[in-house]
Amino acid sequence: MNTTVERKRPPPVKVLSGQLRTAESRGTADSGDGCVIKLGRGRSLLVSLVWMQGTVLEVQLDMNTVLLMDETGTFAVQGVNNIPKGKPCLAQGKYVMVMGVIQAISPEPVIRAVKMADLSERGALHRLMWKVEVEDLQQVLA
Repeated sequence: MNTTVERKRPPPVKVLSGQLRTAESRGTADSGDGCVIKLGRGRSLLVSLVWMQGTVLEVQLDMNTVLLMDETGTFAVQGVNNIPKGKPCLAQGKYVMVMGVIQAISPEPVIRAVKMADLSERGALHRLMWKVEVEDLQQVLA
């Protein structure tokens, strides 16, 4: 049986950092209302829980943060010290996925991590497919 909180938040949407950077905010960052990303041809999509992938550029454990880069720019991930099994992801150069809640979209996207996974073993394939996966899912959802 679903709780109210589980029903309120839709499944994660795959996004690129550049889409968040140009998104329109909905309410305050803390409200969890998320933002609206533009998909082109007048279509848009409301997102709050996101799935992103990128290469670890910088690890700041004292600040509980990592800086990642995808094909469209950089984004920060907070709360990384609290992620179960997240430690293997916290090394410069790793290719990782992060699922989390949008905290900010400007000037740089900030995500509060809920889950992280190291995709480095097949990083080249994941990196190659990522943009296509994002576009495909967004086509279905919009």
